[in-house]
This record gives sequence, C-alpha cells and structure tokens, in this order.
Amino acid sequence: MSGTLNKVMLIGHLGDEVKMHYFEGGGCIGRFPIATNDSYTNKQTGERVTNTDWHNIVVRNKAAEICEKYLSKGDKIYVEGRLKNRQWQGEDGQTRYTTEVQVTDFTFLSTKQESQSNAAAPAPANTTTNHPAAQPTQQSQPQQQSPQATPVDDNDDLPF
Repeated sequence: MSGTLNKVMLIGHLGDEVKMHYFEGGGCIGRFPIATNDSYTNKQTGERVTNTDWHNIVVRNKAAEICEKYLSKGDKIYVEGRLKNRQWQGEDGQTRYTTEVQVTDFTFLSTKQESQSNAAAPAPANTTTNHPAAQPTQQSQPQQQSPQATPVDDNDDLPF
C-alpha cells in the first residue's frame, strides 16, 4: 500500500458530560472521554477479567453542539475519526502530551426508551454504566384511525 491511513472507530460509554469551549469567531469545540471494555477469562483462575480503556474525544462546531444537547454521562456512542497527538506546556512548566480522537462521524446508540427506563429504575450495584441519555429522534404523531378505515388483512401471501 503506497498511502497511509489514520482511522479510528470506537463504541463506548461517555465517562463525563460534554465540555464545551466557544471561540471568538463563532466556532466551538466539545470534549468528552469514552470508555471501551475488553473482557477475557483468566485461564489460571477461571476468573472473568475486564479491562477499561479511556479515549479523549473531540467534536467541533455543530457536531459539538448536538453532542452537548443530547449526550450525558453513561450514554453509549459510536464515533469515527482520526488520531491526533497534541502537546502543550503545563502550569508547572512541564511539557504535556495527549492523544485525541478528532471525530468525523458519530451515532448515538442509547435510545430515549433506555434512558427513561434506566432513569426510573435504580442502577444495579455492580454496574459501572450510568443511565443512557436521550438520543435525538423524531417524534411521530400517533395515527388516528378514521371510522371509514378498512381493517388490514394480515393473512396475505407476501413472502416478506
């Protein structure tokens, strides 16, 4: 392969709320961590082991505003983007480094129904995931059946 590729795809849970930063020119940036888990069984002890990795996620402009509006700590999300390494001087004069995922695409995986059911019921004591929050969905109006409507025949011969 003659080219290079910098692509990341993650599915995980938000570890904190989306933190927004607004710029003078009208742009904005949102940052939040997501956790991904890897599980295996220890062959020597037979114990189930789960490792959690944390990833720094960065979204920009309209995408950041959407994430801030609809995401909460504990929500499940799919993100796609590229890795970006950054360095800066800390307040103590030390050079700091971080690796971030610059998001190009995302999908909310928690549904409003999950959010409402988890908000109503207390979380089990052994879970590390908080409530999944609402995802932007279109609300449909309930269909009203008119008195003249004919009933639908469910016994048709369609193969699908």
